[in-house]
Amino acid sequence: MPDATALLTEPAPPAPILAAIRAPFQAFGEASGGVWTDTPMLQPLTLLLDLAGEAMRGRLFVVQGEGSTEACLRPDFTIPVATAHLASGAAEGRYLYEGKAFRSVAQAQDRPVEFLQIGVEVYGASADPVQQEVEIAALGWHAASAGGRQDLGLVFGDVALFGAFLAALDLPQPIQARLKRAFAAGRNVKTELARAQAHAGPAAGGRLAELLSGLPESEAADVLDELWKLAGIRPVGGRAPAEIAHRLTTRAEQAQGPRLTPAEAALIGRYLDIVAPPKEALERVESLAYEAKAEFDIQLQPWTRRLMALERAGVPEHALILSPGFVRPFGYYDGVLFEVRSLALGFEQPVVGGGRYDGLLTRLGAPAGGGAVGCMVRPGRAWSGAKA
Repeated sequence: MPDATALLTEPAPPAPILAAIRAPFQAFGEASGGVWTDTPMLQPLTLLLDLAGEAMRGRLFVVQGEGSTEACLRPDFTIPVATAHLASGAAEGRYLYEGKAFRSVAQAQDRPVEFLQIGVEVYGASADPVQQEVEIAALGWHAASAGGRQDLGLVFGDVALFGAFLAALDLPQPIQARLKRAFAAGRNVKTELARAQAHAGPAAGGRLAELLSGLPESEAADVLDELWKLAGIRPVGGRAPAEIAHRLTTRAEQAQGPRLTPAEAALIGRYLDIVAPPKEALERVESLAYEAKAEFDIQLQPWTRRLMALERAGVPEHALILSPGFVRPFGYYDGVLFEVRSLALGFEQPVVGGGRYDGLLTRLGAPAGGGAVGCMVRPGRAWSGAKA
């Protein structure tokens, strides 16, 4: 748990630079009817871990909430804004925010950092999701560029494309589910590939593990949480339902299910290793699909449109990178995702982050899914005068 007395503050850029970074968000809000909003500084720890993933635990600034409830200072605005949108009952919403967030990062020797975020969250179905994603990514790019850095690049990944690639390979459904869960949660997929080839003994967790393994991980966590409530118990050690459900289902699937062949694992590993300008990256993905005798043209068509639209939106082609194996360390992304990075800061300190998370509202309890996409910029990193 980070030490509150060791809190660092990320330097803010000068007022004119901050205004320039904020300007693209203001323009978006004025054009789309977006409203500026705020969220509580204190957020429920279990909810964040269930939705963002256990990979975020070490980055959270944990504090004691009311009673015995564990809480944390908000590490990001996406889940708090989504919760507020859902509570409003509105079918659609466009929200902008500017405020402090708190996170522990390795660059600060695990000391929590207070930093400013400016961002946008858009909820509701879109007639053209690809164009919507481009609009949000371009917004992030222009905000980052306003900070004066000349070494920026826009890196894309695609959670949905990875799932489509696994489906095109016609892998057994249990293996597809395992790999997609690991990928979306930001876990090491190559470790999962090794496990998917290995033989395992009897499933730990018994019948419960077997039952949970047949469900999507978010549903398995909900079932486990409901069982605890019915029994009037809670687990010790601060483990969230999502983490326990993942461990149980993984062990059950290892013991029960079919396994990958070495050739299949190698093919998926090569897919994950692709990092290149988008056109080259797409050609390499298509080549891998051809090698596996799988049709993959239709699945890549949205990317052709996306690249053309990014160019029209003023994002320079030379700044674009497509990394099919890239995923942000938040468990709720389920489509295109992106980061704006600075060479001086390195990949562990993105200037902008965002993407699509259509399933987030459903996981929060919404009766039906809907479009959800957004991005944020950290002005303290976008400013060219900031130290690496």
